[in-house]
Amino acid sequence: MFGRTTDKSDDTNEKSYPVTKSDAEWREQLSPEEYQVLRKSGTERAFTGEYTDTETTGIYNCRACGIELFRSTGKFHSHCGWPSFYEPSEGDNVELITDRSMGMKRIEVRCANCGSHLGHVFEGEGYDTPTDQRYCINSVSITLQPTS
Repeated sequence: MFGRTTDKSDDTNEKSYPVTKSDAEWREQLSPEEYQVLRKSGTERAFTGEYTDTETTGIYNCRACGIELFRSTGKFHSHCGWPSFYEPSEGDNVELITDRSMGMKRIEVRCANCGSHLGHVFEGEGYDTPTDQRYCINSVSITLQPTS
C-alpha cells in the first residue's frame, strides 16, 4: 500500500503535522460537516457526496490544507457510495493508520500534511484496478481542481 502506515493504538492525537491549527481555527475554517469528517473521523452518508460519480479530469486536494492527494486518472466507479481511487497521487501525502476499533481491522486514510481524516482503504475486493485497492474517500474531505 502507498503511504506511511502506523497503528491507531499508538496514535495519541498529539502527532505533529506540517500544518497544525487549534481546534478553534479548524472550526472557523471548516463547515460543521467538514469538521465532523475531517477532524473527528466522521463519515458522510453514502451516495450524497459531490464527487461520488464525478468524471471530471483533475487533481483532488485535501479540503483542509490543499495538498494534492489523488488524481482523476486513479479514480474508478466502485458503486460503494463514495469516491473511489486505486492509489494516491503521491504516496507520501497520505498516511495509513491501522484501526482496530469496533471489533475489526480497517486502514484509515489521513492527509499526511494536516492529519485530516479522508476515509479508509480496502484491498482484495476483486476490482479490476492495477492495485486491487479501493481508497474509499469522503467527498467532503477533498476538493477537485479541474485540469481540462
